[in-house]
Amino acid sequence: MRNGILRFISLLLAIIRALAAVLLICSVALNFANIIGRYFFHASISWGEEAMLFFMVGCVFLGSGVVTWSGRHIRMDIIVRLMPETIRTALALFSEFVFLVTAIALVIFAWPTVRQLAAFDQRSLAADIPLAIPQAMIPIGLLIMAIMAAGRLITGHWRDRSDTPGH
Repeated sequence: MRNGILRFISLLLAIIRALAAVLLICSVALNFANIIGRYFFHASISWGEEAMLFFMVGCVFLGSGVVTWSGRHIRMDIIVRLMPETIRTALALFSEFVFLVTAIALVIFAWPTVRQLAAFDQRSLAADIPLAIPQAMIPIGLLIMAIMAAGRLITGHWRDRSDTPGH
């Protein structure tokens, strides 16, 4: 079972990385096109800034699943680091559970907003993009983070926290 979960997570991480990379490349390409248009043709893309913002929101919230799996979220753990190993381990496990429950709760509370935006067909001003799409990236990203946190708990990967930068 553990190997199956790890294979699923590896596949999900590869898909997430690819999607986040595509969104980032689209954002950079749109920014480049906007710069060329503005400085060489004296006409910018009117919806460019808005679309780049939506691309970046998608990139960040999708990419947060990769960060969750690696256990590299920002934490204020200076006091925890001073405690004995057994207490640090217990707090790390508790932290994983709290993270999982919080992510699931946020998905549950955020999804009705996305559904309302879709039902009302609310759109962005400049790009005329349905706001349900970029807003959906938030609960989708949180759901991916919850899946990764659950995977860390089930596989024991939560113990693999790195206490040193770059690891």
